[in-house]
Amino acid sequence: MDPARVNQAFHMALYKADLPRVRPHDLRHTPATLLLEAGVHPKVVQEMLGHSSVRLTLDTYSHVTPRLHQEAASAMQEVLFAPRRDNTAAETKQKRQTDGIGG
Repeated sequence: MDPARVNQAFHMALYKADLPRVRPHDLRHTPATLLLEAGVHPKVVQEMLGHSSVRLTLDTYSHVTPRLHQEAASAMQEVLFAPRRDNTAAETKQKRQTDGIGG
């Protein structure tokens, strides 16, 4: 299959459908970017794309990682600084009795 003919046929189909001109490779790149932004694990994306390593996937789609870093930082902040409600002694005793631990 001649790549030039594939590109030509692809672009003709886009033109006839009144769609913007994109490269065939963009059809692969866009879903990978969207999956990573949606929080899909990079290993899963790597396997879907058939990349030889997760490092290749992360290196290729590194433009996505700033958002992922921000989300990770926000999650860490939530874990570390979210208000915690300490159980009272009565609540702890009641929970133990409900769980059959005694008390």
